[in-house]
Amino acid sequence: MVVLVTGSSKGIGSSIIKEFAKNKYDVIINYNNDYKSALELKEYVESTYKVNADIIKCDISNEKEIIEMINMVKSKYMIIDVLVNNAGCALDNDIFSKTKDEFMKVLEVNLVGTFLVTKHALEKLNPKTIINISSTDSVDTYNDISIDYCASKAGINVMTKILSSKFTNIKVCAVLPNWTSTPSVDEMNPIFLSSELKRIGQKRLLSSDEVANKVYEVVINENIKTGSLVRIDGE
Repeated sequence: MVVLVTGSSKGIGSSIIKEFAKNKYDVIINYNNDYKSALELKEYVESTYKVNADIIKCDISNEKEIIEMINMVKSKYMIIDVLVNNAGCALDNDIFSKTKDEFMKVLEVNLVGTFLVTKHALEKLNPKTIINISSTDSVDTYNDISIDYCASKAGINVMTKILSSKFTNIKVCAVLPNWTSTPSVDEMNPIFLSSELKRIGQKRLLSSDEVANKVYEVVINENIKTGSLVRIDGE
């Protein structure tokens, strides 16, 4: 079994790679900038779980690079079992300070990038399951400073529903975590983070391992049907 996880050199993506490797999947680690973390992750899962791990550099806002990544995966594995669209970005700032370029960058990575990876994977890799990492910000924990991020994740939810209706032989779901302890979140102003948790009623940060466990559960649990939007709250 083989899984491709975008944006998986660290944070939630890294935990997802470890979860699938633990369950004897060969793993494909996609990164854009952090080769060192990707290499460390590859060495860790290979030595700990005795599976194959590959590293592929790809900026998912660049379709040419996406096609190259998909072709590399096909040349080695022919098909994959699971695609996890995890790569994303956020450029939070005040609405009146946010530029068109910033807004478009977030959409290009989070929404368009997810679409393009999915499109080319469907054409060439025949995944049995696709999991899109969304956010509770797409439903009810949104904030005005992340209007572009929230909109992109809402788009992912709709795209998940459409793909599940179009490709009825494939399980397509989205996982919607609340605030999660990742390197970027852990570096945030603690006063701001605390106020956000209080505002939305989240008692604690999720761990990236919790999110990874839920992703794997969605893949293997037949009671979780295609098209599902699976929420994870830090209660």
